Amino acid sequence: MQPHHLFSRRRFLGTAGTLATFAVGPSPQQKLWGQDTPDLSNVDAAGNSWSTAALTDRLNPKIAGLRQAALKILKPTDSELERGLRLHAESVVFDSYGFSPRAAVDGEALAKLVQSGASSIELDDVREDMMMTRVATDPVQQQECRDAWRASGVTCIFQNAGEEGQDPMRLIKRLARFTYVTDMMRGFVAKAASPQDVLTAKKEGRHCLYMTGNGVPLTQQWVSVPDELRYVRIFFQLGIRMMHLTYQRRNMIGDGCGEKTDAGLSDFGEAAVAEMNRVGVIPDCAHSGWQTSLEAARISTKPVVASHSVCGAIYPHIRSKPDEVIKAIADSGGYIGICCIPRFLRGNGDVSVLLDHVDHVIRKFGPDHVAIGTDVAYQSQDAGRERAKVPSRGKRRTEFRSLWPADDYKTTPQANESVAWTNWPLFTVGLVQRGHDDDVIRKVIGGNVMRVAKTTLG
Repeated sequence: MQPHHLFSRRRFLGTAGTLATFAVGPSPQQKLWGQDTPDLSNVDAAGNSWSTAALTDRLNPKIAGLRQAALKILKPTDSELERGLRLHAESVVFDSYGFSPRAAVDGEALAKLVQSGASSIELDDVREDMMMTRVATDPVQQQECRDAWRASGVTCIFQNAGEEGQDPMRLIKRLARFTYVTDMMRGFVAKAASPQDVLTAKKEGRHCLYMTGNGVPLTQQWVSVPDELRYVRIFFQLGIRMMHLTYQRRNMIGDGCGEKTDAGLSDFGEAAVAEMNRVGVIPDCAHSGWQTSLEAARISTKPVVASHSVCGAIYPHIRSKPDEVIKAIADSGGYIGICCIPRFLRGNGDVSVLLDHVDHVIRKFGPDHVAIGTDVAYQSQDAGRERAKVPSRGKRRTEFRSLWPADDYKTTPQANESVAWTNWPLFTVGLVQRGHDDDVIRKVIGGNVMRVAKTTLG
């Protein structure tokens, strides 16, 4: 066998072909399995059907290219690749915060709206609606969405289903869109209301969305604390199972991660966490300041999470969490979900750095307190072509919620591609390479999210 560091192009492409087509269609290397099309289907002890071929067969050129980017960095052996793909295929894989695959917009329809003088608000609303719902209405976009889900091997996404803020009407739009998608495509991707729904989806070979609201809905009348918080239960009844305490900015609950101060959780914020505990909603401090995160984790009676963040000990970005905060989250029974944003991961910002962050949490706080919350979406191959049809609207002001400290970090295409959402199976392969046993890996790729979901509703 060639030494690992002499992983040649020939061997690399052979490995990719062996495990079924990181290119479209069967390859000659598949004959290494002793058959033209590898049959890796199986049924686990619980009766769940799975297939590693589903992760690797019939990949479109975009997904195949993203796979190659990650494989060039990881350079797994045949046995590591086989074990990782098998483990990924048979496990419940739960993205602790992410996005269902996105469609391309209808460029001609958007161009007509621009030419008719539509406002920026209307255009943004229509664009978002198209990206989120055309997977249910356009046959070409739907097929690509299905292909991305299949290639990812993800059972469930904790779906971003609310535009960041506290206004109930603002929060409800994305929830309506993903409710519509899951109503229209329920035989393939359904709305999950409980962890059992996730297990059922896995057993039946389907996928599902578990909804997160990206904000605590408030009446903003300030008559009384119970009046302000009465929409928490309403949104729970609509299917929301996790809420951001803050986004980048300060609100009545606490300081967001983008504030120059770090004032922590307010009195009202303590009441908000208590109401979320009572109703069965997970408090998420991913976008909260460090002190707000720390105090929320310490006062909560149920697990608190940072659903899509990174480790400040590796790189102290404002969206990271230092070890003191991660410990408080772990002590609450929660987890930190490591995201796939190179700017937050730092270093090379690639899949290997993602795994470094996961390893840090495992070493310092144990395998029960880390997940992967990608915070990225697969976007249709047609997206660029359709966007090009839409006239430019010129320079626009930066949205208040997106004001960030100055940052000169430059990422690379390979880094971005290596942590693409459809590369989820290779995150599992990477954990195999790092020497983790199967039980630990199952916790990281889904088990910890399932445990917190059950505890919160329990």
